[in-house]
Amino acid sequence: MGKVWLVTGASRGLGREIARAALDAGETVVATARSGDAVLEAFGSDNDRLHALALDIVDGDAAKSVAAEVAARFGRIDVLVNNAGYAELGFFETFTDAEVRRQFAVNLFGTMNVARAVAPHMRLRRSGLIVTISSVSGLVSNAGGAVYSASKFAVEGWMEGFAQELAPFGIRSLLVESGMLRTEFMDRKSASFGSIDVPDYAEAVAQFRAFVDGANGNQPGDPTLLAARIVALASQDETPSRFVFGDDVRQWANAKVDQLRQEIAQSADRA
Repeated sequence: MGKVWLVTGASRGLGREIARAALDAGETVVATARSGDAVLEAFGSDNDRLHALALDIVDGDAAKSVAAEVAARFGRIDVLVNNAGYAELGFFETFTDAEVRRQFAVNLFGTMNVARAVAPHMRLRRSGLIVTISSVSGLVSNAGGAVYSASKFAVEGWMEGFAQELAPFGIRSLLVESGMLRTEFMDRKSASFGSIDVPDYAEAVAQFRAFVDGANGNQPGDPTLLAARIVALASQDETPSRFVFGDDVRQWANAKVDQLRQEIAQSADRA
């Protein structure tokens, strides 16, 4: 049977590619999305190692039920891929409080719900791997990405600490920080824009939306390659705590590291 994978947000985008790569490697995959039918539409129903379940990660009780069902059916959950999420793209003052809270409800609290549901089953067996799909936006924030980055920065901080709490039980953690991938992530089904019109930002917002529309479908990163790398890393006895994927994210991350070093040095000079 190989490893048992539980993948959230598996009906499209990177989640679909990860589920597909795991299936190709001979693994058993429980693929979830808000609609189980959407998963079946994405994969078909002719693979007996694919099991589709409905899961809205915002619902903590549903996450616990899915984790319990998977553990009862297969006896274990070897790999959790916490992938489900979306982006609120735009300038901060154009978002309502409800829109900001929705971003955190999905990207942070929903991701926490699934990890909280799966971790006890992994602790019971003293083994497992939690793959958390973050982003370059969890390392670097730019104009137009403040709200999305805030949610991913929070995911990074939470998972960095949680991983240390889980390590004594044989549970590994992998944070994946990718650059721009050629998925549907930037289309209007996955990305939202602020609903408040702020005239001072009108020109900048228009330029940012034009950038997003132009980038959609033309992103440099190959999601199938990233998915294959994640599956390969999951097969190793040891995994890095972070995996940075894409020339763009390496460039941005290195620039952020250089900036931090400079600011730390300047702070020391001023002490």
